[in-house]
Amino acid sequence: MTFTGFTKEDFDVFTIDGLENRMDALITHVRPKLEDLGNHFAPTLSSLTGDEMFAHVAKHARRTINPPKDTWVAFANNKRGYKMLPHFQIGLWNTHLFVWFAVIYEAPIKQEFGTILMEQSKKVRESVPNHFLWSVDHTKPDTLIHHGLNKQELESMFTRLQTVKKAEILCGINISRDEVIDMKAEELVRVIDGTFRKLLPLYQLAQQSSK
Repeated sequence: MTFTGFTKEDFDVFTIDGLENRMDALITHVRPKLEDLGNHFAPTLSSLTGDEMFAHVAKHARRTINPPKDTWVAFANNKRGYKMLPHFQIGLWNTHLFVWFAVIYEAPIKQEFGTILMEQSKKVRESVPNHFLWSVDHTKPDTLIHHGLNKQELESMFTRLQTVKKAEILCGINISRDEVIDMKAEELVRVIDGTFRKLLPLYQLAQQSSK
């Protein structure tokens, strides 16, 4: 594996002013590392899920003014795209690295997935590790910690997924930039691998939603 880990310079890319300058730095410094992670984890996730998984590195191609505040590689069982499918992500904000399982607003299975999550609420509460985080908007860094949510709060996210058109749900971990910078590449890969394995039950429930 050629992945060498993330550095202070990688995170500082998101402080560069201007779309063109930030994109140049992203393409030069960060994108090759995301491609390395994509090449490594696509076969792993294919084996774990039983679906052939493809890596999609964010291109930010539609941006014309605002520079990206985060970037990522996503994994889904379609070579052409991932946004409409349940998928996994590894990515960076200026402040942290994230590892997510995600069903975002483009996914047509949201209502069915929300129903299954509600039906399996007890199983979800027990299978998600206490320190894992939930998000309801992939464009914002805000999160809720799993052990801090009661049954009603967790189920309100599942209800929202069924009833709100723009609703999303993500589950996974954040690692602070300082911690990531201090980690050896092999250690970070191990943590990401372990996180994906813990998120596998959510992917399996999402796949039930599309049947």
